Amino acid sequence: MNIFNNNLIRYGMLSLFIANSLALFSQKSDDNVMSKSKGTYTINTSSLCKTIGYRSTTPLIITVRKDKIVSVEALRNMESPQYFTRVRKMMLSAYSGIKFKDYAKVDGVTGATMTSNAVKAHVAKAYEYYRQNK
Repeated sequence: MNIFNNNLIRYGMLSLFIANSLALFSQKSDDNVMSKSKGTYTINTSSLCKTIGYRSTTPLIITVRKDKIVSVEALRNMESPQYFTRVRKMMLSAYSGIKFKDYAKVDGVTGATMTSNAVKAHVAKAYEYYRQNK
């Protein structure tokens, strides 16, 4: 009876492992990362990048058309409003109109270094994803 129970446990665990593996591989991890409409790509970095600024991640929506950044918009985050407002005005707007591949040329904001670096990381991840999946 002991051998029967051991085999039952082994087969049960194996079945559970297989079921979990199938469920994991059948899910799309990038369902909401990038969409395309009329030649314009929209990339949401919420699940792409988990780099933390001063207090939280800084998820973005990046709109790209013909390999140029149309806009970079901030999603809800927990960064200090006084600093993130500066980042939004000075940094996010600086991305508009540049070639996506030149994203690294945009400077951060003095006094908001950690937040700026997190934004840069999100834009870099978005570029990498765009390049591989467009």
